[in-house]
Amino acid sequence: MAGALTPAAVATTPASRTAPAGQHQQPQKRQKQNSDDRTVRVALNEMSPAVPTENGTVTLTGTVTNTGRSTVTDAHVGVRVGLNGQPMASRSHLAEIAQRTDFTYDDGDEIPDRVADLPSLSPGVSHPFTLQVPVKELNLRGNGVYQLGVSLTGETKKTSGPQVLGIVRTFVPWYPDPNQTKHTQVTMVWPVIDRPHMDARTDADTRRTPVLRDDRLAADLAPGGRLGQLVSVGKDLPVTWVVDPDLLATVDTMADGYKVAADDVSIQDAEPGTGSEVAARWLNEFRAAVRGKQVIALPFADPDLASIAHRGKNVPETLVHLDSAQQLAVETTRTVLGVEPRTDVAWPMDGAADRSVVNVARATKADTVIVNSSALGSGSMDRTPDSPRPLGGGATALVADSALSTAFDGDNAVAGESTLAVQQFLAQSLMITMEAPSSKRSILVAPQRWPTASAAQTMAKALVEGRDGGWITPVDLRTLERAAPDKGADRTLPPASEYPGRLRKQELSTATFGQIRDTQDSLRGFLQILSRKDRADTPFSNAVLRSMSNSWRTDAAAGRAYRASLQEHLSGLRNAVRIRDKSDVTLSGSSGTLQVTVENNLNQKVENLVLELRSTQKQRFTVGQAQKVTIDGRHRKSFEFPTSAHANGRATVVAQLLTEDGVPYGEPVTFQVNVTSVTGTVLIVIACGVLLLILAGARMYRQRKRAALQDGTGADHDGAAEDAEDAVPHEEAEDDAVRGAVDGGDRGPFDDGGESTGDVPHGAGWPEPAGTPGWEPGAARERRSGDPGPDTADGDPVPDAADEKVER
Repeated sequence: MAGALTPAAVATTPASRTAPAGQHQQPQKRQKQNSDDRTVRVALNEMSPAVPTENGTVTLTGTVTNTGRSTVTDAHVGVRVGLNGQPMASRSHLAEIAQRTDFTYDDGDEIPDRVADLPSLSPGVSHPFTLQVPVKELNLRGNGVYQLGVSLTGETKKTSGPQVLGIVRTFVPWYPDPNQTKHTQVTMVWPVIDRPHMDARTDADTRRTPVLRDDRLAADLAPGGRLGQLVSVGKDLPVTWVVDPDLLATVDTMADGYKVAADDVSIQDAEPGTGSEVAARWLNEFRAAVRGKQVIALPFADPDLASIAHRGKNVPETLVHLDSAQQLAVETTRTVLGVEPRTDVAWPMDGAADRSVVNVARATKADTVIVNSSALGSGSMDRTPDSPRPLGGGATALVADSALSTAFDGDNAVAGESTLAVQQFLAQSLMITMEAPSSKRSILVAPQRWPTASAAQTMAKALVEGRDGGWITPVDLRTLERAAPDKGADRTLPPASEYPGRLRKQELSTATFGQIRDTQDSLRGFLQILSRKDRADTPFSNAVLRSMSNSWRTDAAAGRAYRASLQEHLSGLRNAVRIRDKSDVTLSGSSGTLQVTVENNLNQKVENLVLELRSTQKQRFTVGQAQKVTIDGRHRKSFEFPTSAHANGRATVVAQLLTEDGVPYGEPVTFQVNVTSVTGTVLIVIACGVLLLILAGARMYRQRKRAALQDGTGADHDGAAEDAEDAVPHEEAEDDAVRGAVDGGDRGPFDDGGESTGDVPHGAGWPEPAGTPGWEPGAARERRSGDPGPDTADGDPVPDAADEKVER
């Protein structure tokens, strides 16, 4: 923040300095001024060098801005050394004075002859300044940290003379004699982490092109982008890299070509991604940067360990997801970066940890946890403890110094912020060195999880300046871990009740973990029916891990949208395999067949399914046994079920798909069967047949009788035979009619009524049988209204292909 006050030292009254004749007069009043009276904002844009040397010159450049309502006249900018030129006594002084916003006696007098005159400043007007001060005029003494202020003195219509109208404070690390102290080992973790970008969907083309939810990652990977700067700046630094393998997998996918579709955009409307070239270039640069360096791989997608510990660990399968994320981290990092990563180090959000968080981290086989010093204090020690702290049970906390780690949290894109951050880092680290100058110290710096591009540059400058200044020796994490723990340092983690309230409000809820579990259950059922499980398993399982990412803490709405989108896409795929709606059916007879159609709109074969028809009135109507279902992609198949009716009337039938272990798959389809009795009809047909036989016999008898009377016995025989031959076909016809009436109620159109009608691709046509639609001669068949035939008719619209997923 431009013009913000930086940490200074404990107040002591400075010695009076008298300005030589002709020099600017000191303010008439040196009493404390209220912050409301500060009408000018002073921004220190650069201090060069950051670490002064003997016989050198310090150059200070910046800007002053009139933030008041009155014009400032007779203004100049000057330099002040606070605390009467004494070095700061302790690190606590930095925090104390960092809260100060007023000009006081403690800020000291201006250094004579080292001022810059300014023109009158109207309200809202800014003006740059440059000051050059020889180091010897700062009157710095031995090794230590000194307070330096840049102030604007001037008048307004409300003042009776010159007054300090604005001041900015910074620090001067002074280390002229390196032999007086031992160096401080500093490990800086360098996070290369981002939020999830990969969609669970892929394009339906032959390559199954991956899809990203947006194309912002392309800009971040560019040379001037956030991730581009983290790699290009960090490649020459002695840092320990911390990576999210999900980011590596996403960039590797981008390099091979990808598409972009937001949640509300269909796959068919996805646009080609623009970042393939920049992704490939970034990966190559990153591989070169980490070669020979230590790389820590977080669990895949950087899961929120604290949320899991406090709200998710008791939800079934949550800890199983962590184990999967850990295994995937090793595989991904090894494959994409070509290095063997460490996965035994956990880093909860902001390093905030309690006992439950460490226990969850250890469930991932991470016995080393990066913890902020706000969670583990100094204990009985009067100095900053070294980083390693044994926690017992084989667990170790590597404590990150809070002041050093948060030094870069501001808006480092503003020059004034960046300069103050560098000087604060240098001051804090030198103060640690000066606390125990005869001891080699070991300190960990864990900056914010998602450093901006400007923060990366500021962090690099601070680390290099401290190294070149002579009191910092950068080391990797393994070297830091070998440092001997301080016996007096606090090693007891706080309980979960003391977890920071600000961070607790950001946690994923128990309901959210329940939603994630439901998604996993749905995915498990879906995978059971696929012949190519890998096409859905990888992308959706990875998406489930992304649902638990730390990144959703800073954008809860985006996290909710991601999880909802995941559920929606998975439901769309599951619903692509379904029972087609069926209208009510009328069956004439005591038995017959029912036909039910199952369609598969996926692009791969489904199997391991069972189709079951269940009557809710079994005493009235029963259906045959369930049948196994196997259907090729983009096909539908009809299944025939034998039925038996025991009474007239309506019966409800429920059709349901089941997985082979009996779990319902998809929504059931319910329809009505109206059973019409055929018993009376059969009796009439039989009676008619008997009557015809009697009449035929009587006719034959009469014919024979007449023939015998007219021609004699031989003629009677021939005539009877001849008439009998004429009569036999009629008898057979009547008998066939009777059998047709009787058997027709017991047989369906297929003798083996349990067989399906075949596997037919969408778009194929099958003509309706001759005669009345829905009825075949010689069989009692269901009569339907609007029910689909056993195959898709010509011109039947085919639903859009459901998108299957492919993950690289």
